[in-house]
Amino acid sequence: MIQKTLRQTRKHYDTYNSLLEIKDLMLKETSLLNSINLQFDNAITSADGRIKLTNSLEGILNGTQQKLEKVQLTHELEQKSCNTIKEKYTAAISEQRRSSSLVKLFQEECARNERLRSQMHEHRIS
Repeated sequence: MIQKTLRQTRKHYDTYNSLLEIKDLMLKETSLLNSINLQFDNAITSADGRIKLTNSLEGILNGTQQKLEKVQLTHELEQKSCNTIKEKYTAAISEQRRSSSLVKLFQEECARNERLRSQMHEHRIS
């Protein structure tokens, strides 16, 4: 029961953290778009302004690419973890099937043994 509650709590924290990160990214994007919108007219009228705007956009692009690389790395790690869990699950299912078939064989042999004992008991009485 405690393990189940712990797993649920961790799941909720992960969900909260993911949503918080999405919110932060959306706020940054909104701020960036508003900033570009406000500065675009002034920046486009002069050569110096165009250079500053271009440099600013390149900086934004570099930051975005770094964030993308970080997210891709996190995704790869989570994918590896997921694959490991899937492999463990498949192995556990295989082991469970093997165990079930062995239990079935054991039960059949127990029933056979019981029949043989009763037959031997009947022959001794006769």
